[in-house]
Amino acid sequence: MYIRNLKLVVLALGVCLGAAAQTAKPTTVTPEARRIQDSAIVIDTHADTPQRFLDQGCDLETVTPVSKGHVDLGKIKEANLAAEFFSIWVEPERNQGHYAKRAMDLIDAVYQQARRHPDQITMAFSVDDIMRARTGPNKKFAALMGIEGGHAIENDIRVLRDFYRLGVRYMTLTWSNTNEWADSSGDVNDPKVQHHNGLTPFGKEVVAEMNRLGMIVDISHVADKTFWDTIAVTRAPVIASHSAARILSDHPRNMTDDMLKAVGKNGGVVMVNFYSSFIDDNYRRAYLAQKPQRDAAVKAFEDKLKAEGKPVTYEATNEVSKEWAAKLGRPPLKSLIDNIDHIAKVAGVDHVGLGSDFDGVDSLPQEIDSVADLPKITQALLDRGYTAEQIKKILGGNLLRAFRQVEQVSHELQSKRNASAASE
Repeated sequence: MYIRNLKLVVLALGVCLGAAAQTAKPTTVTPEARRIQDSAIVIDTHADTPQRFLDQGCDLETVTPVSKGHVDLGKIKEANLAAEFFSIWVEPERNQGHYAKRAMDLIDAVYQQARRHPDQITMAFSVDDIMRARTGPNKKFAALMGIEGGHAIENDIRVLRDFYRLGVRYMTLTWSNTNEWADSSGDVNDPKVQHHNGLTPFGKEVVAEMNRLGMIVDISHVADKTFWDTIAVTRAPVIASHSAARILSDHPRNMTDDMLKAVGKNGGVVMVNFYSSFIDDNYRRAYLAQKPQRDAAVKAFEDKLKAEGKPVTYEATNEVSKEWAAKLGRPPLKSLIDNIDHIAKVAGVDHVGLGSDFDGVDSLPQEIDSVADLPKITQALLDRGYTAEQIKKILGGNLLRAFRQVEQVSHELQSKRNASAASE
């Protein structure tokens, strides 16, 4: 069995590395692409950097250890990144019994960054806040937050409202784990997990309350049935904060063409994930062949940390995953651009954006090493014939439009409820 698995790994490595070897020459960002980048409101909807703030004491200043990660203030400026939705991700197994507390600790860590750098960072809670941060000679970086995984509300609608009051502006209904009210794509085929056939009645109540609050509903990670239930229930546009096209990489986390079309019809936006396994099927298959050995190495490292009395954090174990990922090579930048292009063609150019998953993945496509490399995406889209106006939509304009519509729906729902209460 070991020999057979080893052969699969070798074969898969050959497939992946063969694809990587066909990469074109490095991308050169032209003055035209740079002009488009610098005049756009560039928004990324998913970065896992808060874990670095909280667990490693990192800071967004480039002179600190966070410079080893994908996101820091120097790289943000180089890319003209206007706004980032920082992920408030609570690992379910390691945080059982205190999901909400862990989420609040991560939220506080984001606020601390704004407090430490008030001349460069501002907390933002609306489209207007993002736009204000970009006006005047002293542009600031707008920090927003999204909860990744509905288990963080601990099955309490009041906790959802509290998170909104704390500044959270989207919530991914599930992470890779099915919770008590929504099925996840991560374990939908696991017979040991109790599923609900999509959203439960409480799950539908959560979506309705998010609409009322003005919190964007995020359908990344959810099972297909959960997606369709959400589309049927929501009265506001949804987003996929970090997902790609399933036709290009057959991963359950990715979206089928029918789902892409539904998001377009809904007025929402699919923000493309940069993770190698989600954007390139050759890499995905190589990863799966390698997975048993990789998982064993991660488990051995976790056991070592526990034996030494050290905390087992995602950041620590991800370093082991990165070492294994490096053996697979990296898919070409073309794989990422193919996903953006496909979603633009299927859902519509008004319904695609960027959701990198920076600081949360162990592999990115070639030429994308950090947020500083976002202009290369602009150049690649320009090379494919996209206009400056279309590129600006993809870089952030589409997300702003959908976010504004979510705000408008919230105002309408709250006005109707207030008017109904006044008439009683």
